[in-house]
Amino acid sequence: MNGNIGSFDAFCVAMTSSFQHLLTDIHACALCKERFALTATQHRPRPVLWVSPDVAPRILIAGQAPGARVHESGRPFSDPSGDRLRDWLQIDEATFYDKSKLAIAPMAFCFPGYDAKGSDLPPPPICAKTWRTPVMNMLGDVPLTLLVGGYAMKWHLGGARNVTQRVMDWQSHAPKVFPLPHPSWRNTGWLKKNPWFEADLLPVLRARVSEVLK
Repeated sequence: MNGNIGSFDAFCVAMTSSFQHLLTDIHACALCKERFALTATQHRPRPVLWVSPDVAPRILIAGQAPGARVHESGRPFSDPSGDRLRDWLQIDEATFYDKSKLAIAPMAFCFPGYDAKGSDLPPPPICAKTWRTPVMNMLGDVPLTLLVGGYAMKWHLGGARNVTQRVMDWQSHAPKVFPLPHPSWRNTGWLKKNPWFEADLLPVLRARVSEVLK
């Protein structure tokens, strides 16, 4: 019995060490250095990944990519999009940034930059190809995953459906997975056109969030 406990403890220590090494490699990643240097912002890579190597999270937020404000702050969703997302979930900032409760892993860890029109560039595919599977394997079986935006939905759910179709079909994935539109101000029009999102989906999502955090 004691031998089994010792073996399990050693396994946990090894997993924590492996996860820490993975995070160190991600934070040192410079795969897109030249790509970012050619954007309008000419910024350097700054991976933003909000996870703990020591504690399994209760909720995983799979987002798209950091915006300019997040690139500066180093904290995911530290912008108006984050305010709206926290309102959707009915949780405060302290809970949102508690790594023992939530993990935040976007499809690309760095701000992609702006295009010529000033819009956010899409997440570089090389990031997910390089890092996503190892991170998901380390996080393990998370009780609740929120897929924020089309890029996360496509990677996690597969297929070629658009965001509206995915979100409308939320009951097929609940209570373990909820596909969500991006909480950006750019989607305010979408929310007005789809009142069922706030009327039907959000109450169920908020109840599930409360449940898993307990």
